[in-house]
Amino acid sequence: MWLRRRGCLRPAGCGVEELRRRRREREAALRKARREQQLISKRLLRDDAPEEGEGGCVAVILGQAEIQQFLQLAQRGTEEKERERALVSLRRGLQHPETQQTFIWLEGSMRTLVGLLTSNQALLQLEAARCLHELSHSEQSAVAEACLPATSYLLTYLSGHSSDFIELCLYTLGNLIVESEAVRRQLLPQGIVPALAACVQSPHVTVLEALGYALSQLLQAKEAPEKIIPQVNNALLITHGALSTLGLLLLDLAGAVQRTEDAGLELLACPVLRCLSNLLTEAAVGAVGEQMQLRDERVVAALFILLQFFLQKQPSLLPEGLWLLNNLTANSPSFCTSLLSLDLIEPLLQLLPVSNVVSVLVLTVLCNVAEKGPAYCQHLWPGPLLCSLLGTLAFSDTEVVGQSLELLQLLFLYRPEAAQAFLQQSGLQALERHEKEAQLQDRVHALQQTALHG
Repeated sequence: MWLRRRGCLRPAGCGVEELRRRRREREAALRKARREQQLISKRLLRDDAPEEGEGGCVAVILGQAEIQQFLQLAQRGTEEKERERALVSLRRGLQHPETQQTFIWLEGSMRTLVGLLTSNQALLQLEAARCLHELSHSEQSAVAEACLPATSYLLTYLSGHSSDFIELCLYTLGNLIVESEAVRRQLLPQGIVPALAACVQSPHVTVLEALGYALSQLLQAKEAPEKIIPQVNNALLITHGALSTLGLLLLDLAGAVQRTEDAGLELLACPVLRCLSNLLTEAAVGAVGEQMQLRDERVVAALFILLQFFLQKQPSLLPEGLWLLNNLTANSPSFCTSLLSLDLIEPLLQLLPVSNVVSVLVLTVLCNVAEKGPAYCQHLWPGPLLCSLLGTLAFSDTEVVGQSLELLQLLFLYRPEAAQAFLQQSGLQALERHEKEAQLQDRVHALQQTALHG
């Protein structure tokens, strides 16, 4: 689940604990809004053999008769190559939603495909898995639910020896997880969490990428807070080294982006960041501190290398990195200390102009730091922070302004001299712009009172 530290500013007279309580009251609603607003894209692996592309074949929509013919050939063909070609043709047809619908309503079709998936011929097994993968990419929940009979086998094959096959199974499971609650309900008792935890031991980067994708899909499901998170054994994942392995993978990614200009690294970075963020829930804070303590500065430094890479190559991924930084700093003074000791506040502030979403996340991370108390605010002030906040108060986006108000309130509570500087730099005039905005009125008034009277 994504952790996000935001909340209303206190009215005059409320203490720090009241401010913290109000921030936490909004946290659950904000995490829910994040899940509902962020549509998780599916992954589709298509790695056709060269001979398939050379013929210039275009995937066509298949009818019942053609589907039956290909399934019969795949099941009873006299030659293995003929059986494999039949499944390849079926797979191509399954790229069309119309063929997918016909397939799932055709009696016995899924039973036959699952039978081929469990055959003792590796090539047929692989092509059957690819057919299931095409089905898993459907946007229709009925198609995903039709794949239920195959899920237990997909889980079993995660303990196999072929990294390519494991990768395919992981992405297929990840696609099915996001589409259907029925699939998620079936996968949990089947043991998906231990199966995914075991994949952490894989030495193959492609498997770890696919693992990050599948696990993040599971933990971001809409019913996750009530039905999945309580059953997901974070301690088991940590025991199997999930956090340390993903942390090392993050370090490797940071090194890779410094060595190469090749595109595609973001495909690995995104699921790694999401998976780490999802594991950093409040229930696992203690374990996270123990597991990551010796690598605090390395993890934070690596994350900033990736943020700079995203800024130049893929700005749309900046929120993913900032969500992880938010989750690292939300409950961990040591990660906040790393942020300060590595002089990363100014690079963080430089991201403010990118977008409103990025601005809110940057300000949220800074709130996490400021909330830790006077010693942390001492590192934030004096410095460029106040000038940046005066700039964000000129924004029209209420979320950006609201988060700026909260950060200023924390700063004034712990560093009263910052309030004096704020007044001297026409801060009250900047606040007046938002006095009539319904969502901000109370917080603007509270900050005015704090600035004027302490």
